[in-house]
Formats: sequence, C-alpha cells, structure tokens
Amino acid sequence: LVEGALHETIDALLLEDWRLDMNELIESINQILPNADAGYYDEYDEDDDNYEGEKAQAIRGWIRSVLRKIIHYQAEHQRILDEAADTLKVGLPRDIVIVVKNILPFLELPTHTFG
Repeated sequence: LVEGALHETIDALLLEDWRLDMNELIESINQILPNADAGYYDEYDEDDDNYEGEKAQAIRGWIRSVLRKIIHYQAEHQRILDEAADTLKVGLPRDIVIVVKNILPFLELPTHTFG
C-alpha cells in the first residue's frame, strides 16, 4: 500500500529507531487486514444498509497513524538539524559556517508533504 515518497522520507530520517518504527507501522497493516471483515456495498440497495466493514476502518486508522507519525518525525528531524546548525554557527569560524550552510540542504528530508 505504501510506495515512493513515504519510503524516501523514511530512508532519510536521522535516527535508525525512527526508520524501524515507521517500517514496523507500515508492515502492521499486513497483520490487521487478513482478519478484518471486508463489509459489502450494493449500489442498488434502496435501504442504504451497506456495511463499510472493518477493513476500510482499519485502513483509514492505519493511514492516520502513519501520517501522524511521519509528520512528527519530520518535525523532529528538522528541529535536530536546526539545533545542530545553530550550534555550529556559534562555535565555528565564519568560513566553516559557509561550508556548513552548503552541506545542510543535503541532510534535509525530501520535500514531500504528508499532512
């Protein structure tokens, strides 16, 4: 269910614990779906008693969890980078600060937004 941008962002996270946590969360849907009721939908049902099922509810909840967590880790990642940059600016000579400013963009996460 998950491809591309999210995996790129996960791979770029600073801490391995964050990457492991995200990958476990992504894989968790594979444990949930096999046991969930699929529900049913009948477009010709005049009584409108269609049943959404547990799978749809589980997927929506799982997506919310994945998004909430990746947004949190993105914010923490940026906070750590900003803190490191500020520390370097104070403690290093001016020419090295210029070099650091040129390196920091390579440490930033991909520009995908998930929220």
